[in-house]
Amino acid sequence: MIAAGDLKKGTTLRLDGTLFRVVNTTYNKPGRGKASMITTLLDIRTGQTSQRAFPAEDRLDNVFVETEPVEMLYRDGDIYHFMNTNSFEQYEVNASLFGDDAYYLSDGLNMELRVFDGNPIDYVLPTTLTFEVVEAEAAVVGDTAGSVQKKVKTETGLLVDVPMFVNVGDKIKIDTRDGSYQKRA
Repeated sequence: MIAAGDLKKGTTLRLDGTLFRVVNTTYNKPGRGKASMITTLLDIRTGQTSQRAFPAEDRLDNVFVETEPVEMLYRDGDIYHFMNTNSFEQYEVNASLFGDDAYYLSDGLNMELRVFDGNPIDYVLPTTLTFEVVEAEAAVVGDTAGSVQKKVKTETGLLVDVPMFVNVGDKIKIDTRDGSYQKRA
């Protein structure tokens, strides 16, 4: 059990028999009245998000989730195949779990899966990943005032704003937390 006032992003809760992952929290303490925790919850089964407020002193059923190191093997349609690098156990994960983060997934990627009752319910990506640029807008001559950016596309289909000097074939490092360009690799 966990106090609602102690909820953090990434916590897994069981509410009314359904598993939810806390996506965002805001602590609300009005001048009068009781404090509350306003949360955005992701239904792990359906992928739907909802907002819910809990009194800060409420006790909620948090679920222990195992974290396993995995390597992505390959993608087959909407199913990603992963292998636990310690036990060699394999997992099939639907693409809906990853949402837009699916653009960060590539064969051979080492990451962490969070598993509950043998089923992957969440993931942790590395903070930075390296991608190869496969498409880039042409740089415009003389357009160099300030920090001018252009869009490029990586081999996974990820669109990133980068400086003008980045070209097709370059390898770039991307921050997976916000999708921003870090540097050339």
